[in-house]
Amino acid sequence: MRKKERFSKIITFIFFIFFSGWIIIQFISPIVLPYNSINDLSGITGFYDNKEMVDKIPFPINFVYSAGDIFCHQKSDRSLYLNGNQMPFCSRCTAIWLGIAIGLGFMVFYAISLNNKLLVVIILGILPLAIDGVGQLLGFWESTNLIRVITGLITGLICGLAIGVILDELALFKK
Repeated sequence: MRKKERFSKIITFIFFIFFSGWIIIQFISPIVLPYNSINDLSGITGFYDNKEMVDKIPFPINFVYSAGDIFCHQKSDRSLYLNGNQMPFCSRCTAIWLGIAIGLGFMVFYAISLNNKLLVVIILGILPLAIDGVGQLLGFWESTNLIRVITGLITGLICGLAIGVILDELALFKK
């Protein structure tokens, strides 16, 4: 690890704040909604399946649920619930977002060099999610929410670190 450049630290901190805010609003959203008012958002990734339900939710909470509706399958049995309400993203996606914020938080203070070791760590960090996701997709097993959270958190952490390394490299390139 090398010393973190000031410019890079500021840019990484901005990304950390953004992703931290994003994950915080995901956890706050189901809590501030009336008890048991949002459930079974199951749908298809890439489609706005729950527009009618989401349009009734006040801003900015509806924005988070809209993003979840488009970018996540939101299967109810693969999602976490707070206040009797389904969270905007499934358990794995929620953990990925949380992991990105944690990884970026680490990268605010530390610089990691882009090298072959890092690439191996990135591949190894994404592998558990890939194995679990593909195994589940092919019907070899049905994963639990705990496994989804663990594999999502590991992958998100690796992605957060990778984003931080990319920001560091761009800051060095700027010089």
